Amino acid sequence: MGDGLLAVFQSTNMSATRSRSARACSKPRANTAPASRRCNIHSATPSSAFRFGVALHVGRILYGNIGGGSRLDFTCIGPAINLAARLEKLTGKLHRTVVASEGFAGICQGGWNDLGEFPVAGFSKAARVFGLMDEDADADARPFAAVHLAG
Repeated sequence: MGDGLLAVFQSTNMSATRSRSARACSKPRANTAPASRRCNIHSATPSSAFRFGVALHVGRILYGNIGGGSRLDFTCIGPAINLAARLEKLTGKLHRTVVASEGFAGICQGGWNDLGEFPVAGFSKAARVFGLMDEDADADARPFAAVHLAG
């Protein structure tokens, strides 16, 4: 996945899914400060900041060891994983730290702005995308570390 991170949470029922989604929803909300106040990383240019994008989605996935004898990887695959990855790429274009799919925003209700529908590579239908209400689109926030969450 390059510089990305995928976090997957198993859920056996809708009640557990709602609970885990609510917890996942509260974490990124706590760290969406304006770009000028985000974690600064010491580098040649002290003003450069570490920025990231998070996409939240809920869906069914397949996971396990995939590959052959010389290269066997434990991984997750499926449309839910692909959608989460594609939505994460929208964070930079939308100047948002956190975006959510319609499915995630429907479970973790409240605090979301409807950002509209966007075409998604590999999907025949555009995806409705939501952003945190308390996060203004920050023209200076271009993520260069990628994070997407799917569950």
